[in-house]
Amino acid sequence: MSQPTKNALVPVKPQGLVPKPGSARYDLVSDHTTFKSREDVRERLPEILGKALALIWIDREFADMFARDPQGTLEREGIVLPENTSIEFQKPGTDRPRIVVYERRPNSNFKLRILYLQLVMMAGR
Repeated sequence: MSQPTKNALVPVKPQGLVPKPGSARYDLVSDHTTFKSREDVRERLPEILGKALALIWIDREFADMFARDPQGTLEREGIVLPENTSIEFQKPGTDRPRIVVYERRPNSNFKLRILYLQLVMMAGR
């Protein structure tokens, strides 16, 4: 990751988004987190996935790891989703990646989209 420069529009200190020293963790959560219901996922997961999207934006290694296995990456970070919940990482090679969270119906191939997150940068004048 590059160091902030004097002429950067928004100097960034990557505090809290890089692995802890001596650890492979990226600090997406402070402690092991288990989600038990759809409501729990809707309420608490967007903040975690927002951190993941920010990391994807600045850390190529994390982006590649998340693109290959989003759910496994979250599990390695101590985030356990309900059994009927799945995550897809869409558009991994573009400037606007998206994370979509689905709930699978029992005994069905149908998936219900619970939420999605996408970074969108806008500038105004």
